[in-house]
Amino acid sequence: MMIPAKNNLFLCTGNSARSVIAEGILRLRGAGHYRGFSAGSMPTGQPNPFALRVLERRGIEASFARSKSWDEFAGQQAKMMHIIITVCDNAAGEFVRFGRACRFRLIGA
Repeated sequence: MMIPAKNNLFLCTGNSARSVIAEGILRLRGAGHYRGFSAGSMPTGQPNPFALRVLERRGIEASFARSKSWDEFAGQQAKMMHIIITVCDNAAGEFVRFGRACRFRLIGA
């Protein structure tokens, strides 16, 4: 019996660097077991070029990367997130909006 992949959301303020890198790593390393997503409370509108270079240097294809609002993941129609991880203190402070939208939460920078 195959266990369905778990949805994991990495939250940051701008969704341009740390959360994008975390999403990319999980997309590569978690394939089949975990699905990576990322978002920000105040997205910058585009990924940081240095973050994209970090991914590329590690052999992680970065065409998935875009800076997006966490509102995409907070509504009733949004996918269930099994694990939500904050990667900056600012996002951790606003994290409560996802209280019932996930099964497990990890708050930490």
